[in-house]
Amino acid sequence: MLTDVHCHPFDLAGCLQNAEKERRRLSVIAAASACRFEEFAHNENLAHRAASENTVPLLPCFAIHPQMFRGEKGQKEAGDEHLSVLDKLASEKRIAAVGECGFDLFNETFRETEALQEKFFKAQTEIALRFNLPVVLHVRRAMHKIFAVSNILKKCRAVIFHSWSGALEEGEALLRRGVNAYFSFGNTILLNHKQAIRCCALFPADRLLTETDAPFQPQRGENFSCWKNLPQIIETAAALRHEAGSSDSIKLESQIETNFKNIFEIN
Repeated sequence: MLTDVHCHPFDLAGCLQNAEKERRRLSVIAAASACRFEEFAHNENLAHRAASENTVPLLPCFAIHPQMFRGEKGQKEAGDEHLSVLDKLASEKRIAAVGECGFDLFNETFRETEALQEKFFKAQTEIALRFNLPVVLHVRRAMHKIFAVSNILKKCRAVIFHSWSGALEEGEALLRRGVNAYFSFGNTILLNHKQAIRCCALFPADRLLTETDAPFQPQRGENFSCWKNLPQIIETAAALRHEAGSSDSIKLESQIETNFKNIFEIN
């Protein structure tokens, strides 16, 4: 079965008519990230409908995205409000993971909010630990921040690196430090991102996940990413790993499904 550990169904619905119908047709188990209240409400409604109709599940997640602050006035107060909502959702067992959270130091605007990113990342990991939830990480130009908090991350049930962009050696170092890390790959491995390609080829199979980041990570010539991309992502990953002595696409898809279900405790 296909799995998507990071997607945005609320935003995808604006790009693709009948997006949820397409997910069900392809039998994609998806973890849906949200950082806005209306986005979470949309995803939770889809999850309830899928459960009531006994079809392939969708798992709603919620967190404070590190890009939320952007140096704008009042964003600390907004962060506090989101944190309160996150705590409530976690306590009511309405989310499958805290995600996506993390660090983004891509440009000067984001770097100006580094202190707020640190404050709210710490608070979110505390919630993840208290309620034994996985965390889904957004990390951009900030891997040093992840190593600085690795002692906290190693206590988390699972740490999912959305669209892994680090080096092979960094991922291996996190595993050696005892972080229960999983590395997710999407269309980047089809777009000649050499570092992502190398990591996808060489990480242990039991640490791999797939994602679409729908609709935000399109293939060349496409306007948005969606669930129909997943078979090609799996086939490309399997081809890369075949050169490293790995298995074919069917076995890899099965292993990634097992990884996903272990993280989210799906039978």
